[in-house]
Amino acid sequence: MSAEHQPIGLPTGPGAAAILAAGIGSLALGVFSFAGDAVPAINRAFIFWQPSGALSGVTITAIVIWLVSWFGLSRRWAGRDVALGTVNVAAFVMLVVALLLTFPPFMDLLQEI
Repeated sequence: MSAEHQPIGLPTGPGAAAILAAGIGSLALGVFSFAGDAVPAINRAFIFWQPSGALSGVTITAIVIWLVSWFGLSRRWAGRDVALGTVNVAAFVMLVVALLLTFPPFMDLLQEI
């Protein structure tokens, strides 16, 4: 008795949405960290809770952007097949840029320009 197993083809859209949203959220964190460090007015705007300073606003705003982008992309790509290679490369590039924007020597270099 051998039963043939045929794999069920699941759409890649929901997974791709999660991956790309993680990249978008990471990039938002990097951009907000850099902007808060470089511009005093933005730094003050990001102070949601005084004891933690601008870090509270930076992280809360980045988390909101991550969740909103994940929700939007998952709704848009539900049931679709998406090119995972392209999504992975885009998310990885966003992650690298985010890491650079949160690295103090790189932030200082950009602020001198």
